[in-house]
Amino acid sequence: MKKSALIIGMATALITLPLHANVIIDPEGVEMGQYQRDLNECHQISQQVQRTGASSALKGAALGGALGAITGNSSRAKKAAGAGAVVGGVGSRASTNAERDRVVKNCIRNKGYTVLN
Repeated sequence: MKKSALIIGMATALITLPLHANVIIDPEGVEMGQYQRDLNECHQISQQVQRTGASSALKGAALGGALGAITGNSSRAKKAAGAGAVVGGVGSRASTNAERDRVVKNCIRNKGYTVLN
């Protein structure tokens, strides 16, 4: 039981860590101070992308619990529900971060920078 609690705790920490887009621009003719201000503004805009982690984690928990109940006893159902919550939350976090990454890169492009990645 302690092992599953540790795994869930670690996954929760990963889900809540803020990640920033890795934007590579062509620096030719770029005033880097202005670029940093523009990049920060674009990161702020990207925060408008809604996180869906809680609902995905709940769906994962429900699915995992149901599968655990079908295939075994209540202890297995609880473990499967926890695993489903972790998988659902992590998958959702990755999706949200990918969308935020696209927003940042599009924002930087719209400000006139040449994005290379």
